[in-house]
Amino acid sequence: MVFRHIETIIENRICLVKLNRPENRNALTNEMRHELIYLFKTLRHDDSVKVVILTGGGKVFSAGGDLKSLKGMDAIQGRKRLQMGHEMIESIMQLEKPVISAINGAAAGAGMSLALASDMIVATRSSFFVQSFLKVGLIPDLGSIHFLPRLIGRQRAFELMLLGEKVTAEQAYDLGFINRLVEDNSLLDEAYSIAEKLAEGPDIAIGFTKRLINQSVHADIGETFELEGFVQGLCFESKHFQEGVNAFFEKRTPQFNQSV
Repeated sequence: MVFRHIETIIENRICLVKLNRPENRNALTNEMRHELIYLFKTLRHDDSVKVVILTGGGKVFSAGGDLKSLKGMDAIQGRKRLQMGHEMIESIMQLEKPVISAINGAAAGAGMSLALASDMIVATRSSFFVQSFLKVGLIPDLGSIHFLPRLIGRQRAFELMLLGEKVTAEQAYDLGFINRLVEDNSLLDEAYSIAEKLAEGPDIAIGFTKRLINQSVHADIGETFELEGFVQGLCFESKHFQEGVNAFFEKRTPQFNQSV
């Protein structure tokens, strides 16, 4: 498969994956999701790759969903779109090889969900995370509602999701949902340092360890995805979603004080 929206480099048993739409802040289009699904499923059977590093090309990791593609979306279309996103997240979790997210710049909305699906997160001091879903009248999706409360507790997750405030990398480290905090010019050096150690390890035991950790913590993620798809479909057809998207493109504060 020829990739147009991601870029891959394989060296020394490590696969570097770059989200490659910097002109659109690496927004997660359906095409990019499809390419990531294909890649991670292919890597299951590639014995030459032991570890994956996922990062963003350009100045950001990912700004999240591509809002241009969401305008006018109904519940059925939204559900199908979410199913592809769920498959993307599951393809990362089901890969019995470590996936390290290297966060440069913003990891927003679905971009933050993508990072949380990985096994370790390394972030630069200037990077930040934000649960931006409610700003456009949507619920947090692609697993954020599942991952975040398990990582930082219900109250903190509730706060981040409902207020939608930026979380600096230092705050994320203190909250416990990133593993390493590095200077901006050291991001890939640190990610590769970790990846090289993992690549030297017993890959069979590492793969089973990942599988069992995910089974112990995320066994019910399929149920979350099913409910998420239903509820988000309702949100896609609400006036709040229409107002949120319009406000985003008109660069104004949304006015949600209207009936759904």
